[in-house]
Amino acid sequence: MRRASALSDMPAASLEHLQLPDQAALRPPFSTHKPRILILYGSLRAISYSRLLAQEAARLLEHFGCEVRTFNPEGLPLPDSVPATHPKVHELRKLSEWSEGQVWVSPERHGAMTGVMKAQIDWIPLSVGSVRPTQGKTLALMQVSGGSQSFNAVGQMPILGRWMRMITIPNQSSVARAFQEFDTDGRMKPSSYYDRVVDVCEELVKFTILTRDASDYLTDRYSERKEEAEKLEQRVSLKSI
Repeated sequence: MRRASALSDMPAASLEHLQLPDQAALRPPFSTHKPRILILYGSLRAISYSRLLAQEAARLLEHFGCEVRTFNPEGLPLPDSVPATHPKVHELRKLSEWSEGQVWVSPERHGAMTGVMKAQIDWIPLSVGSVRPTQGKTLALMQVSGGSQSFNAVGQMPILGRWMRMITIPNQSSVARAFQEFDTDGRMKPSSYYDRVVDVCEELVKFTILTRDASDYLTDRYSERKEEAEKLEQRVSLKSI
């Protein structure tokens, strides 16, 4: 904590909750278990290029040493149309809770991510009690397009990731004319697009390993420390009445 004299120019600050960065907390011992990655894709089509791209990402992530699970959005109801106890909603939320990092793969439709993609994200709660289920998890973003290359979907999804307090990696992938980029077996052909997918997966693994053990500290906030202290003080005051 800074000396009071050093904080004389910050009268609005609560000094007891204003902390200097702790380098030891930023460098905890690395966990040894495989990074846990959840993949979401945004299409229900029988031939879904976002699903095929998700499968390519899963293969790469497993090669890089991850444990990977992919959520199938088939049968997931629209947000708020059913209770959160619905089996597909429960499955999605448990997978999100399990994950340490996520990959979101959406087609671009009408210049945006698809409703299927958004529905999955909307079902993941921002908070459960005092716990934020996605806070501090890493996030990688990819999209497929039927026409020329666009970045609308991968431009929208980081906004959602930040709102959910996820750590969105710098790299992203946008595959144009996706119907030309996969062979008849559903495998992605060699190309600069494929190389970028490799880049994204490699970077996601690095960021996940780097941040997962320090995620609680990375997402520890002055405003929340102050708010929790005020709530505690109120509870103690009420008990003393």
